[in-house]
Amino acid sequence: MKIPAELKPAAWGAVGGAVALAIIGFSWGGWVTQSTAERDAKTRADAAIVAALSPICVVKFQQQANATEQLAELKKIGSWQQGDFIAKGGWATMPGSSSPAADVAKACAVALGLNKT
Repeated sequence: MKIPAELKPAAWGAVGGAVALAIIGFSWGGWVTQSTAERDAKTRADAAIVAALSPICVVKFQQQANATEQLAELKKIGSWQQGDFIAKGGWATMPGSSSPAADVAKACAVALGLNKT
């Protein structure tokens, strides 16, 4: 197929414009691929779940009979072990779940004011 010589610059301009539009869109326009959008959505959903469940963990911790003693014991532990302590205590195991949620346990320790991480 013969392309008229007058259309070649326009065709190259269209190709260059499409490339420039894609670069600008993905760099500054906020465009993302489907996998990036799904990863970001999962991250936000996980954070929302932790934010919703950590207050339940705190209430479960505070409502136990020996909460004061457990809190004193928890304060003796290093901040990196506090989430494990809460998980092992069962306070981060949510109703309907058979195992504790590690992220909820860490958020619970933070919510109890035990560490800044």
